[in-house]
Amino acid sequence: MTLQTPQPPPSALRAVLGALDSETALRQPAAAALRHPTGPLLPAHPLAVHVLDGPRPELPAARRTGWRFLIKDGTEVAAAAEVVQSAEGHTFSHFTAGPYLHSTIRALREAWQLAQSSRSRRQPRLLTFPGQYATALWLHSPDADASADLLIPLAPAPLGVTAHRARPAAELLPLLVRTPLARPLLLGSS
Repeated sequence: MTLQTPQPPPSALRAVLGALDSETALRQPAAAALRHPTGPLLPAHPLAVHVLDGPRPELPAARRTGWRFLIKDGTEVAAAAEVVQSAEGHTFSHFTAGPYLHSTIRALREAWQLAQSSRSRRQPRLLTFPGQYATALWLHSPDADASADLLIPLAPAPLGVTAHRARPAAELLPLLVRTPLARPLLLGSS
C-alpha cells in the first residue's frame, strides 16, 4: 500500500498560515503551546476532514468539511489547526490540542507500516463521528470500492472500540455510528 496524502488547496494552507500569524487566533486556549515556540511553527500532515453523521452509516455519505493540519514547533507537534470550506475558499476555524494530536501521529505511523506490506494505494483522511465523539484515520482506497477502505480509530475511542487497530470500514462503522450518546442525567431528574 502506498499512502498518498492529497495536497490541500492553497486557500486552506493560507488560512492556517494566517492563523499562525494572528494574535487573536493564538489567544485560543488550545493554542497555548503555540504562543512561545522554540522554533518556527510549521503546518504539516494535512488531512482532509470528513464528517459522518445522520442516518446512513456509509462512507460515501461522509461529507468533507475542511482540512486539519498538525502544527509543528521544531520537530514536535504542538497543536492542530482546522480550516473549513467557505465561499472564499477556506477559513480558519480553530486550534485543537489534547490526546488526538499524538493519536493522529501514531495512526499515521501505523498507516505507513501497513503501506510497506501492501500494493494498494490509499489516501489518509480524518473521519469524525460527532454523535459519538469519535475520530478515525480513514485509509481511503481510490482504486476500489468503499469495501476496501480501512479505519484506524484514534484514542480516546468510544466504549467497545479498540483504538489504533486498523479494521475494514464495513466492520467498524456499525460500532462507530450506533445510537448517539444518551444525554447525562442530572441529579434529581428522572
